[in-house]
Amino acid sequence: MSTIVVQAFITLDGVVQSGGGPEEDREGGFEHGGWTSEYDEHDVAGEMTEIIRSWESATEALLLGRKTYEIWASSWGVWDENDAGLKGELNRRYNRVPKYVASRTLSELGWQNSHLLGADVPAAVRALREEPGGEIRVWGSTRLIHTLAEHDLIDEYRLAVYPMVLGTGKRLFPEGFPRVSLSRVDTRALASGVQVTTYRRSTPA
Repeated sequence: MSTIVVQAFITLDGVVQSGGGPEEDREGGFEHGGWTSEYDEHDVAGEMTEIIRSWESATEALLLGRKTYEIWASSWGVWDENDAGLKGELNRRYNRVPKYVASRTLSELGWQNSHLLGADVPAAVRALREEPGGEIRVWGSTRLIHTLAEHDLIDEYRLAVYPMVLGTGKRLFPEGFPRVSLSRVDTRALASGVQVTTYRRSTPA
């Protein structure tokens, strides 16, 4: 059986939109893109780099919503696999693992090893989850995460919480998010001020 793992960079007020760069996702007029950078600059020991390396070494597949897929396909899907360090490592892995995409509008996917989930996303994800394998990774994709939570299909959340409040933007757990009980299984405070915590479902599906 595989495991559905949601990973996110998140602010204290729950915002997950466009943490990586100013133009990553400006939907809704969001003007705070790249908000992780001021803390990542203080990560002189490379703690977050090593955490991401550890997380992604277990990624056997990506599960993405349409918008996140398009952002990733236009970045990871075209960047040079020979880049040094973590960027090259992730690029090689992301290109090789299967990508499963939830979309009502896309009919073709250009990034190698990408597959549309079809009309019944919960059923398709449930089938993927029941197959032998490792971790199926979800990044971004807030609408997809809501759908997965509604059908009790998320096994674990790994959250890097940045000590800042933006007051606007897409939230991981918006009003109306399904109720869920989780157990904290690991937490680590980084020198940059970021706190990384893993939560796992309290009861098996």
